[in-house]
Amino acid sequence: MQVGEVIVWKRTFTKEEVLLFGQLSGDEGIHHVKQDKHGRLMVQGLLTATLPTKIGGDLNFIAQQMAFNFTRPVYSGDTILCEVTLTSIDQIEDQTNLSAQWVCRNQRDEEILTGHARGVILAPGRGKRS
Repeated sequence: MQVGEVIVWKRTFTKEEVLLFGQLSGDEGIHHVKQDKHGRLMVQGLLTATLPTKIGGDLNFIAQQMAFNFTRPVYSGDTILCEVTLTSIDQIEDQTNLSAQWVCRNQRDEEILTGHARGVILAPGRGKRS
């Protein structure tokens, strides 16, 4: 890992995922369960936020602070590309502190989500159950 590195993740949200996330989270507002005139469901904001958190999971990142700015709605069938940029990496003794920012765009290259996070990288072997 190095400062300035960009990590990318892309996915398309389905109606089934929106409905399942609504059941799991309790976020079942009418716009998440009733299709619009185009046959789409609006994706929950926190389901959309799983794009940068998936990348964090790949890095064994434990967030201490996260901020999300939802700039445009996402609908089932939308393909979202998330780019996470590592903005600072500090090694202090046996702990790696990391900060990152992200921007996510839909298939029309419209920004739908921005944000940033700071936290620590979990060292290999730490946090695992025996």
